[in-house]
Amino acid sequence: MNQTRTFLLIAWLAVAFLLFQQWQAPAASAPTAAAPAQNTQILPQPGGSSLPALPNSAAAPVNAALPVGVEPSSQTVEIVTDIFRLTVDLKGVSIVRAELLTYPEKKAGSTNVLMLDTAPADFFVAQSGWLTKSGQNAPTHEVMFQTVDGKNTFTMADGQDRLSVPFIWTDPASGVRLTKTLVLTRGSFAVKQVQELHNTGTAPWSGFAYEQLKRIAPPPPSKTAGLTNPDSFSFVGSAWYSPADKYEKIKFTDYTDGDGVLQSPNKAIADGWFGMLQHHFVTVWLPGKGDTQTYTLAKEGDSAQPFYIIRGVSNESVLAPGATISREDQLWIGPKAQKAMNKVHPTLDLSVDYGIFAFLSQPLFWLLSKLHDLLGNWGWAIIAIVVVLKALLFPLSAKQYQSMAKMRAIQPRIEALKERYGDDRQKFAMAQMELYKKEKINPAAGCLPMLIPIPIFLALYWVLVESVELRQAEWIGWINDLTAPDPFFILPAINLVVMFLTQKLTPTPGMDPLQKKMMTFMPLIFGVMMAFFPAGLVLYWVTNGLLGLAQQYYMTKKFAHSHTHA
Repeated sequence: MNQTRTFLLIAWLAVAFLLFQQWQAPAASAPTAAAPAQNTQILPQPGGSSLPALPNSAAAPVNAALPVGVEPSSQTVEIVTDIFRLTVDLKGVSIVRAELLTYPEKKAGSTNVLMLDTAPADFFVAQSGWLTKSGQNAPTHEVMFQTVDGKNTFTMADGQDRLSVPFIWTDPASGVRLTKTLVLTRGSFAVKQVQELHNTGTAPWSGFAYEQLKRIAPPPPSKTAGLTNPDSFSFVGSAWYSPADKYEKIKFTDYTDGDGVLQSPNKAIADGWFGMLQHHFVTVWLPGKGDTQTYTLAKEGDSAQPFYIIRGVSNESVLAPGATISREDQLWIGPKAQKAMNKVHPTLDLSVDYGIFAFLSQPLFWLLSKLHDLLGNWGWAIIAIVVVLKALLFPLSAKQYQSMAKMRAIQPRIEALKERYGDDRQKFAMAQMELYKKEKINPAAGCLPMLIPIPIFLALYWVLVESVELRQAEWIGWINDLTAPDPFFILPAINLVVMFLTQKLTPTPGMDPLQKKMMTFMPLIFGVMMAFFPAGLVLYWVTNGLLGLAQQYYMTKKFAHSHTHA
């Protein structure tokens, strides 16, 4: 493969991508205006009922205030498992802090990733409850619950596979009792929420179950951030899935349009899910199977730093005296680990956002995962995927290198033609094409094989920066994080040498001296540029270049003496 030409195309695509990202990035100095309050409206609800909407167009019964800027209570419970340290507020059994014990913030850091938190700069909580439109008391996320035995710490013991923590709310006036139980399983980032609503009173009770996520937007990325900083362009916002419309997403900055009108889906969805995404991690509510919910968005609070909400409200449930209603939901709080997420819901892996290259990135990740299962190391898996791709593309690349070898062999004869015709470019071009025809050389034969690696390169880039499975993954020796740049620039240096040798073998028939001089500096320019890319991507490019160089060298030797006659 002609590394230099290919990288020129990649550089052009990279510049175009950076310009696109710069255009798309929100300005740090221009906070998004809050959505104006709207009058209560009636939204259609499956089953013939109707659901009054809240002032901010967030579908929920009007008497359940869901106030702006809810402060957590001082009464919390801590739940610790092998992978979680959760803080649960007794107000509503809201999860207000989630520390991922197996995911450090940095490779050698002492702090872990925090998914949920009530700190003002990072506010992000998961809430749930029940609402009514009849004026009856309801266990919203604002009411206080109690633990069964009064404990405030629950720890999963060694050898224990499941930990269940129940919370109880009772309304003496109506006789309605809600038991909300959080069930955590060893090794799983899915928190099951089991609810049992029992009516011990003498009158019917009706309500709407809901779940919601509420957070402030993270700070906008630096304007100078580029392809080497995935946090600057990875999707951050809300997303939802429905069997009918599939996967949809919206950035926090797009919650309202230019006129401040809320862009809420207001969709009734069965067997879907909704959540909030960020680089490598996701928080998702998954309602129980068969449950139909109306998904809505909302903005609340200060216009300079509003709260962003995505909410799902279920159909109305009627609880007769003496009756019990049960429902199960799941809350995924953790990494976008595709294999683990697929066990929870077969479409949850759509939250891994490979952008426009998803059609290539997804099969590449599948192949890379299989190779990792076989080899046990992501670095060796990257090398192996290059070998596999080279083998699949061998017929095309063989024609490319054969054409290049033939062109290199007749290069002295082309230089002789150039000297013969001097400044008469038309006669020189005609003589050059006649020589190609005589020697049965197609100068365009190498174009298609040269273009094929470009989308693969860009798709693999997205796999490396978006797949949490490769986050902080080691290879050998000095490469302790394949998603970070090579700390000692060894791989970029090898890549520079490979590109230089490849250029020396690449024929440049008819190229003027100035162009040749510029091409001489290309390996240095792009070698330096690659120093700031993820080490895994440079490893891919170095392996691809070495195999291409070996193949090109072989072809050059093979055809060196076949086309040297005058």
